[in-house]
Amino acid sequence: MSRETIVVGAGIVGVSVAWHLLQRGRKVLLIDRRPPGLETSFGNAGIIQREAVEPYAFPHDLKTLLRVLPNRSIDIRYRPTGMVAAASPLLSYYLNSFPGRYSKIVPEYASIISLSTQEHAPMIAASGAEPLIQKKGWLELYRTESELAQRWKEAQHNTRYGVESRLLDRAQLDEIQPGLSQEICGAIHWLNSWTVESPGDLVQSYARAFEAAGGEFLEAELKGLEQQGDGWKVSTSRGDHEAPEVVVALGPWSQQFLAPLNYNFPLFVKRGYHMHYRQPDVKARLDYWLMDAEKGYLLEPMKNGIRLTTGAELANLDAPPSYGQLDKAEKEGRKLFPFGGRVEEQPWKGARPCLPDMKPIIGPAPKHPGLWLAFGHGHQGFTLGPATGRLLGEMMDGEKTAIDMQPFRADRF
Repeated sequence: MSRETIVVGAGIVGVSVAWHLLQRGRKVLLIDRRPPGLETSFGNAGIIQREAVEPYAFPHDLKTLLRVLPNRSIDIRYRPTGMVAAASPLLSYYLNSFPGRYSKIVPEYASIISLSTQEHAPMIAASGAEPLIQKKGWLELYRTESELAQRWKEAQHNTRYGVESRLLDRAQLDEIQPGLSQEICGAIHWLNSWTVESPGDLVQSYARAFEAAGGEFLEAELKGLEQQGDGWKVSTSRGDHEAPEVVVALGPWSQQFLAPLNYNFPLFVKRGYHMHYRQPDVKARLDYWLMDAEKGYLLEPMKNGIRLTTGAELANLDAPPSYGQLDKAEKEGRKLFPFGGRVEEQPWKGARPCLPDMKPIIGPAPKHPGLWLAFGHGHQGFTLGPATGRLLGEMMDGEKTAIDMQPFRADRF
């Protein structure tokens, strides 16, 4: 007899959880206010980052802090109101980024990153999404030889976690990606990460595979969550829905949804922006995903054009957009590679759900049987969605998990 489960949130994490639970013989209802893959999952850089075994730490060095403080950087910007609102989790984030604590977080984080591409693979196959995927890696570019050398040293250190890379000098770089600014001296080529020409399309492909296999998706506004006897009731704009178990995978909106149940997770957001541009009317075309490492933005050759994605903006989730970070990134990006004009009228804005120890919450809710949590993936929700689906499915069915899940449990907070 199948067990009924409701998954709330149809981003990459929620869709992946729903797909895995369906594969396990459960009857699954997936609910979101919008069609799958149109929120945070839509606007990322489109990289399944197998190399990202070290989470983004809060900067401690004086040089970086002095650069960020004037609030004109491309990689990090902040709103004072957002900093105040998230003061407590940001302080914890800062403390967890000291070398002693951070060195313990990295192997835990690397354990789940190591599952990233291998867990996307069966979902890609099941959804017929192979045309969206490239497996030639991506390029991290440097202008300064010393910065490149330091980063290469770090890359070599991470081979212990299965990361594959190679160092490219300028001549080697020109062979695979011509047309770059002469300021670039070389790059690291991350070899076993995959790129996706339309992240939103990939999530929608996964969702269609879920529905084709018998899963149900409901587009409706979420009104509330209530424990009812031995199960749960999810109230929506299209009626109430009951199930023995519920999974909350609402990304940056997860804490807001859980607050009535007296949960107070230290969730904060790092917002980001993107815009698409036309390929240049010259012989050289952008063929590789590029990170301008010393400036802090990415360029990606996607289905809708060349996508430029910014770094992080520390701000309240619902604060109005501020496009200065994107404008500055566009100015620098045009120096790096001569892309064409803007495709859309308005930039896209999204929010990454972050936790102060840089690891997601995956597992049971501490105070409520039958309630499961999957959120807080920071910069790597797109990378970690399918791995999260597998691991949560193993936990919900009482099986031995592929990795130790203690570091990701909600009761650590």
